[in-house]
Amino acid sequence: MKSKPFQFLELPRRMPRELPAPLRVLGWQEIYGGYSAPEAADQSGRCLDCGNPYCEWKCPVHNYIPNWLTLVREGRLFEAAELAHETNPLPEICGRVCPQDRLCEGDCTINTGFEAVTIGAVEKYIVDEAFRQGWRPDLSNVVASGRRVAVIGAGPAGLACADRLARAGIQAHVFDRYEEIGGLLSYGIPAFKLEKQVIATRRGVLEAMGVRFHLGVEVDAAMGRELVRDHDAVFLGTGAYTAVDGRLPGQDLPGALSALPFLVANARRLLGQPHRDDPHFDLAGKRVLVLGGGDTAMDCVRSSLRLGAAEVSCIYRRGESDMPGSRREVKNAREEGVRFLFNRQPLAIEGGLRVDGGRQVSGVRLVETRAGAGGTGSAAPVPGSEHTLAADVVILAFGFRASPAPWWAEFGIELDAGGRVRTNGQAGRTGHAKVYAGGDNVRGADLVVTAVHDGREAGLAIARQLLA
Repeated sequence: MKSKPFQFLELPRRMPRELPAPLRVLGWQEIYGGYSAPEAADQSGRCLDCGNPYCEWKCPVHNYIPNWLTLVREGRLFEAAELAHETNPLPEICGRVCPQDRLCEGDCTINTGFEAVTIGAVEKYIVDEAFRQGWRPDLSNVVASGRRVAVIGAGPAGLACADRLARAGIQAHVFDRYEEIGGLLSYGIPAFKLEKQVIATRRGVLEAMGVRFHLGVEVDAAMGRELVRDHDAVFLGTGAYTAVDGRLPGQDLPGALSALPFLVANARRLLGQPHRDDPHFDLAGKRVLVLGGGDTAMDCVRSSLRLGAAEVSCIYRRGESDMPGSRREVKNAREEGVRFLFNRQPLAIEGGLRVDGGRQVSGVRLVETRAGAGGTGSAAPVPGSEHTLAADVVILAFGFRASPAPWWAEFGIELDAGGRVRTNGQAGRTGHAKVYAGGDNVRGADLVVTAVHDGREAGLAIARQLLA
């Protein structure tokens, strides 16, 4: 298709078909459809090709965005898929779950005045459609090196690392405690944002590349020693699973749930993999309060609606503009019926008596806040504004910290005060010459795309070390 200069002046931004809110809360399917080839070409043609692509610089993996938009516009789908994978081992996933409004699309040159190019939706289209048509990464020229690397953690960092190792002819053995690959891609992010068949397809692609998965395996100290001893290198991509403790009185009451166990239990239920350690909950007809303002909180409020909650409210201690989550997710939650209460600080979870004499969550005691002297984003309580909001279930979504394994210390792997792995530069090397790390166990809880970046860079660094 011939390029038409300044197409954005005539053609408005159009996202793929979106399920209406009353329908989407009835199920768990992704709420956004996909482009047809002409739609993807039209939306790609809105790119100004500005010469200094701010979108590319803002992208944590520095995708060649204008280049693959051009390829889509010209109908060169397989070339676009190849180029997308050059920088991003998981493009179809990032196209779905990245907060593009804060990253590439937020820095799109035409975002001011004309609305950004639909970069994320086109990225999703490229890989979904290329896979559907039979495209797969071409490793025909890759020569097996005989080297073996253990990857601990099958989340985005581990998968990205394994991808780059496979492309270098290095056998990647990926270990994970969950029954499926993906980590929180499978068990934390709800299916209405990322359908699990997408992960299953990616698993098939990686296995065809030679990656071997060892799932349902908990890597303890003895196994960790074996992996370091028997492999040429080890990558730690273990994520951040330890919940930030809000230290709220009453948070141990029945009816108070931690966000991640709640999301994981629901994902396992939908996958037909219930676990004996999963928390039990019934939200049907209940009043649910979710405490927090990030994407995990948005996942919780939107999941609660689909689980039949009668009322769902999100409590955040600062203003809407200060929320760390994606603006798109806030919009989606609001459309689906979530009530947002800003500038309210939770003080305690309160309990009441059940008919059997036990205690149960009955509400949350709050205090109103206003911008404090600390500057942007700070919140100071307003004297005399305390009040209680009734609830049957409270979900705490205050964020997560890294979860280091005790055995790492045996190998000289240093941690900072927050339990995050200390690494030497971008390549992710730890204090042990054979051990690398990346993703949330190095950064703290962060984005999927930053974990992909770290895994990619570590995989490339390991390959350079082993094949030098």
